[in-house]
Amino acid sequence: MLSRAAYSTSRKLVPALGSLGSRQKHKLPDLPYDYGALEPHINAQIMELHHSKHHAAYVNNLNVTEEKYLDALQKGDVTTQIALQSALKFNGGGHINHSIFWTNLSPQGGGEPTGELLEAIIRDFGSFAKFKEKMTAVSAGVQGSGWGWLGFNKERGRLQIAACSNQDPLQGTTGLIPLLGIDVWEHAYYLQYKNVRPDYLKAIWNVINWKNVTERYVACQK
Repeated sequence: MLSRAAYSTSRKLVPALGSLGSRQKHKLPDLPYDYGALEPHINAQIMELHHSKHHAAYVNNLNVTEEKYLDALQKGDVTTQIALQSALKFNGGGHINHSIFWTNLSPQGGGEPTGELLEAIIRDFGSFAKFKEKMTAVSAGVQGSGWGWLGFNKERGRLQIAACSNQDPLQGTTGLIPLLGIDVWEHAYYLQYKNVRPDYLKAIWNVINWKNVTERYVACQK
């Protein structure tokens, strides 16, 4: 049983955590291109399953988990709120990560970035080639499932490469602002590349949307 003070505090937390009861449910975002648009680098079957099944599952499970969390919050059930944290992190992270990932890709992608982003990459990694090599190595080295990320460290004003396990969201777990994410869960490539992750990583650079990554870099500096 919560004490009066604890109960009062838990009631005050409700508005601080947002109007969950009146919020709209999370929705699966539309892709900005057709499922087959990234071929031959990522085939249509992978894209359709990845988006309409895997990402959709994260969205649905996030909505269910948030409903349970809201109910626990309203009841002052701290134990259940704590128990739901892992599901919030996994499904919320899955939704956040994939929503970034789809926009990081484009049929007109590939090549190298230009302007401010390229300058920052050269400053922080020495050259684009060195950045690409390091980003590929970090992504290839993720044990099991996870993501390779290029993020922005706002405190230091520098770009930074990081790996996250499972669906851990970059900003929520490291503080880095996500610019470019590479999904290295097997569902992102197995139907085309089997278990040869390096081949998938070699191919994905051909569809990286540097315009989107640059826009994210410029925005996070404001």
